[in-house]
Amino acid sequence: MASSKLAGKSVIVTGGGSGIGLAIVRFFAEQKSVVTIFDISQENGTSVLADLRTEHPQAQLSFKRCDISDWEAQKKAFDEVYQETGTIDIVIANAGISERGNFLSRDEGEAQKPTLTTLDVNVSGTLYSIKLGIHYMRKNSASEKGSIICTSSNAGIYPFPMAPLYATSKHAVVGAVRSLARPLALEGIQINGLAPAVLETNIAPDKKLFSAMILTPMSSITNAVRELVTRPELTGVMAEVHEDKFTFREPPAFVDENTGKNIEMFWQLGYA
Repeated sequence: MASSKLAGKSVIVTGGGSGIGLAIVRFFAEQKSVVTIFDISQENGTSVLADLRTEHPQAQLSFKRCDISDWEAQKKAFDEVYQETGTIDIVIANAGISERGNFLSRDEGEAQKPTLTTLDVNVSGTLYSIKLGIHYMRKNSASEKGSIICTSSNAGIYPFPMAPLYATSKHAVVGAVRSLARPLALEGIQINGLAPAVLETNIAPDKKLFSAMILTPMSSITNAVRELVTRPELTGVMAEVHEDKFTFREPPAFVDENTGKNIEMFWQLGYA
């Protein structure tokens, strides 16, 4: 069912050419939003766009090739969307990659610099998306200026020893969402996150492994997105998406009363 609240909203979905991103693009197309897909693959993006226009002939859809780890490239893509639509209302910072390199590899002779491409994309690229989203949402005149949703993973909540750099990157996304929420709320900008369980996506390392796992349907992702973008009072929320539902995960409790007081004092020093 389409939501009139989302009709006409300008939406950017990074990594929108496949997997979670594509499911979210389809959701917003159904809501009659104005959707721009960012994806690193020109060929895939062009093909997906053609398919989507056939599926949703009334939807306003476009595609821009973008490597989110490249600040200048992502800035250019955001600039173009703003020029074309006149506003940016919702940013789904979804693009990401799986583990690259082996952080624990044994080096012969001198220690070798580790491959941190996973962090470049999943952390830096996501932060670039957030920064650009904030920049353009500040231009919006409404009191509710916009909504940002970042895709993390349940590997950003739990230890994930099979892919430690991937887990590190997704823990960073959770920290960014929770830590940016309060200052952004002062400006009327909402930021939340998704922490999906196992889904079949294009970044899965071994799809054979999924045969023994309980998979989470994409409908659970889009149900969580619907909840987050239609309830502006929700911010700093991590929606852990698992099986046929999603659960809002609270930050860990303060270890003692003084820790909470100290953090509140830092907040007052910075923003009061």
